[in-house]
Amino acid sequence: MELNKFEGNPILCPNPENEWESLITCNPGVIHDGEKFIMLYRCAGNDEQHVIRFGLAESTDGFHFERVSNVPVFGPSADGPDSGCVEDPRIVRFGDAYYVTYAYRPLAPGRYWTFPHDVVLKPKSDGFAPVAWSENMGNTGLAMTCDFRKYRRLGRVTESRLDDRDVMFFPEKINGMYYMLHRPKQYVGKQYGVEYPSIWLKRSDDLLSWENKPSQLFLTGRKGTWEEKIGASAPPLLTAKGWIMTYHGVEHGGTGNYRVGLLLLDKDDPTRIIGRTPNPVLQPTEAYEKCGMYAGCVFPTGNVILGDTLYVYYGAADKYVGVATASVSQLLGYLLSDECKVRDSFPEK
Repeated sequence: MELNKFEGNPILCPNPENEWESLITCNPGVIHDGEKFIMLYRCAGNDEQHVIRFGLAESTDGFHFERVSNVPVFGPSADGPDSGCVEDPRIVRFGDAYYVTYAYRPLAPGRYWTFPHDVVLKPKSDGFAPVAWSENMGNTGLAMTCDFRKYRRLGRVTESRLDDRDVMFFPEKINGMYYMLHRPKQYVGKQYGVEYPSIWLKRSDDLLSWENKPSQLFLTGRKGTWEEKIGASAPPLLTAKGWIMTYHGVEHGGTGNYRVGLLLLDKDDPTRIIGRTPNPVLQPTEAYEKCGMYAGCVFPTGNVILGDTLYVYYGAADKYVGVATASVSQLLGYLLSDECKVRDSFPEK
């Protein structure tokens, strides 16, 4: 089974009229507020440092989005730990506020698509500076907003010495606790029981208190397949049969194409995986997914369920935004089938 790509993709493209979003628009966080779809999208202009910010767009039908701001609505801070760039927003709502997890660096990464794989710009260091600065480490922060125009930066939710991104919350408390998914790149090897970067899970009674909480291995990739290196994609969504969750998989140890799989998780214990798609439900096949800053990449960061439709919003080739849909009832039927039955189990760390 595969998701259905919208014929009008890409639904958002770089805008040459605004320098700050003239080169890329990708990896959007999307949520529905009861009246409209709200999209925070990653964007950057054609500058050498490659400063990354967020733009804002809205839609009434989930397919046709209009920009609602001619300036970035969120960007790097003046002199904080996220003063280099902000990337890949994931959005959930608790109470009256929206909470946005976002990746960041203390310095802009530079034109990374012209560098060797996983290389970014780094500052000169005398050997005494913290790793977060000397390595220009990718960490994850948390921001809060009520209107998507004004934001309060709440702080870091990952360990400063880890490259820990693809971080998002479940959008509801489960048994009185918040659940967070994360992908610490250094958690590999015999000590962690995985060969490639994997998805880990933490629980906390506070949305900003995570560093001292134990991390449990949630899902790992499959060697020699389309999903060796994996990461969570968009915040899980609750259905009558459990949580539907998107995740991305990368072949060749993390250097190949990005594709997308789906999980079905137990409603009350999301560490229990009920179903896992053996094959990707979304993969790069179109020109806008194969021609860009990362050729061969579909990278979801937002999803919405409205009625019986699942909308999955994704970055395409690190340059565009696309959307794909599916019937929720059909997806649940597939995820509960023998083809998706899960037989793997993973230990706690």
